[in-house]
Amino acid sequence: MKRSEVVAEAAITVLADHGMRGLTHRAVDEAAGLPTGSTSNLARSRAALLELTLVHLTALEERALAEALGAGGSELAELMAAALLVQIRDRRRTLARYELALEANRRPELRAVYNRVGARFRDPGVVMLAAMGSADPVRHARQLVAFGEGLMFDTLVGAGSEPSFEELRDGIEELIAGMLADG
Repeated sequence: MKRSEVVAEAAITVLADHGMRGLTHRAVDEAAGLPTGSTSNLARSRAALLELTLVHLTALEERALAEALGAGGSELAELMAAALLVQIRDRRRTLARYELALEANRRPELRAVYNRVGARFRDPGVVMLAAMGSADPVRHARQLVAFGEGLMFDTLVGAGSEPSFEELRDGIEELIAGMLADG
């Protein structure tokens, strides 16, 4: 693993375990098992550390969701359900993303990065839903993402329990059927 990936992985762990307030260059050095100052040499400012972490996290999520992002038709619900379970079960990564999302609301420079990388997940949804016959694929893609985000949030930080694969798949199928019925 490249040093930037080691630092980003450690930052993800620190964010998940200690939140945004616990994220310091020194804490990342310790979590990564690196000499003091290593993180600062790679990401000089807090903003640079946040961006490095968000970009790495996005790459990890893209790999985890690659199949679902290229799906369509009847396989979409199954692949999206499987992808949601990956996100739910990788609590560390998903909690770190929530920390970064909240921080992006306070830091315009991080918001710009967050919006840019977020489009890499929303845009394929628009294309998939348009190909499936959605009358409003932009709105429907936003709703599909919100459905998944809501389930993940409820499971990880809300009062919900982990849904089964079947519950996720059925919910996604129902949502998509409702969207396509609009057309």
